[in-house]
Amino acid sequence: MKLIIAYIQPDKLNDVKQELYRAEVYKMSVTNALGCGQQMGFTESYRGVAIEVNLLKKVRIEIAVNDDFVKKTIDAIIKGAKTGNIGDGKIFVVPLEETVRIRSGEIGSDAIG
Repeated sequence: MKLIIAYIQPDKLNDVKQELYRAEVYKMSVTNALGCGQQMGFTESYRGVAIEVNLLKKVRIEIAVNDDFVKKTIDAIIKGAKTGNIGDGKIFVVPLEETVRIRSGEIGSDAIG
């Protein structure tokens, strides 16, 4: 089992979700995040004062998958999020030691579904 964490551009979320559905990955958690990387932010003026904005809006997607789904989940995220520009995002794959479904008490791969 793996936990796949992806940071993507907010406007690419629908494209990524569609690609994940095509790959038969339906369960995910999505949260808004702020971060900085190679984009380095930008400067804007607010009431005549220059403000440096270096934390940009991103979307964090977390998906727990069985080992059979790791590659196709990653491929779907890349296909939906890639524009070829700086700031497309990152994907992290983390080992998942244990999973428990609260409703039924299922453990491990069965709990992921």
